[in-house]
Amino acid sequence: MSNIRITKQFSFETGHALYGYDGKCKNVHGHSYRLDVTVVGHPITDSSNVKFGMVIDFTDLKKIIKEEIVTVFDHATVFNKNTPHVELAKELSDRGHNVLLVDYQPTSEMMVIDFAQKIKKRLPKTIQLHSLKLQETATSFAEWYASDN
Repeated sequence: MSNIRITKQFSFETGHALYGYDGKCKNVHGHSYRLDVTVVGHPITDSSNVKFGMVIDFTDLKKIIKEEIVTVFDHATVFNKNTPHVELAKELSDRGHNVLLVDYQPTSEMMVIDFAQKIKKRLPKTIQLHSLKLQETATSFAEWYASDN
């Protein structure tokens, strides 16, 4: 049976700031992110299986991505917890804002690595994560490929 890649797209709004950066992104700002998730596997060949012919049900993939990434990051502000931004994070959190403290600089590059680790843990054993594309703006994105890692 052939390996088939399937891709599902997601979108979410997230704010962040890059501590120590020498440009505008040192300021708190946000993006309308688009995440493309591509997995690879063999379509199910058992005709008695309700998922017959599917690599993975798009609904099942959507559930994983929503629980691990979209619901967590949507309308949140992300800061590196190993910087003085932790003080700003506490202030915002105390005022009822959704704040995420991560152990990395919240660039698209580092976010896509984090997302890959989270997704891989949740996929069925028969499905592999092939690639992720995290688009930060219309012209800027970071990609993660299993073959590179």
